[in-house]
Amino acid sequence: MGLEINTLAIIPIMAQQHHPRAIEATTKYFLTQATAAAMILFASTTNAWLMGEWEIHQLSHPLATTTVMLALALKLGLAPVHFWLPEVLQGLELTTGLILSTWQKLAPFALMIQTAPTINSSLLIAIGLLSMLVGGWGGLNQTQLRKILAYSSIAHLGWMVLILQFAPSLTLLSLSLYIIMTSSAFLTLKTNNALTINTLATSWTKSPTLAALAALVLLSLGGLPPLSGFMPKWLILQELTKQGLPLSATLAAMTALLSLYFYLRLCYALTLTIYPNTLTATAPWRLNFTMITLPL
Repeated sequence: MGLEINTLAIIPIMAQQHHPRAIEATTKYFLTQATAAAMILFASTTNAWLMGEWEIHQLSHPLATTTVMLALALKLGLAPVHFWLPEVLQGLELTTGLILSTWQKLAPFALMIQTAPTINSSLLIAIGLLSMLVGGWGGLNQTQLRKILAYSSIAHLGWMVLILQFAPSLTLLSLSLYIIMTSSAFLTLKTNNALTINTLATSWTKSPTLAALAALVLLSLGGLPPLSGFMPKWLILQELTKQGLPLSATLAAMTALLSLYFYLRLCYALTLTIYPNTLTATAPWRLNFTMITLPL
């Protein structure tokens, strides 16, 4: 009931722009969330029918646990059921996208933390690694900032799911830092009125302070060492090594490089490029030449 109220309450906010893209995004979001809620209901009913237990902590049948995990992955936008998230986020304005990327993750995450002990650990690790790979790979080819932030969200949630069963406290630390960093990223982009990488390049001439802040936030999302975004990744890799999963830790570190590439590309566009509309000197082709008519 709580999940359904949450879904229905955000739909008018998403559809307030009477624009075909916004309406399309709202419809896609509603259909995916309703499908996920129906899957959760199906899983709990199946568990009650087979095992006689209605508690979410007591999910013991493999069919019920796997269905609940996939339903929550669909709600959060984890791979391999992530396809709706970039499209939906692209159709929304930045403030609504901020709510969708942060607040809307809390309720499914609370359910996921409660059900994690009963879920097969190899399934969680597979979903986490696949989400990190998709989030890194998908963001490489994008020029739209909202789609880049959507793929960034998929990758960050992959880190959280990867460590969920071994150290839930690290998942909560990652989630809180992700919410802070994503909020900062969306709000700086909204202040700059930037939706694509090209418009991001004009930010430096508008406000150098804001551009520097945006660059720091993006590098922190990428997980560069001096910044706060590096801390959860480092702790997660350390915990995975302690749990005897060096291969998963290596793959996670390699996929983090994919995400770091497109964050560095954004920072390059933000700080090291000057948009060509501010010319310091008059270009030769802009000079007024007199037309010379040659005799035939």
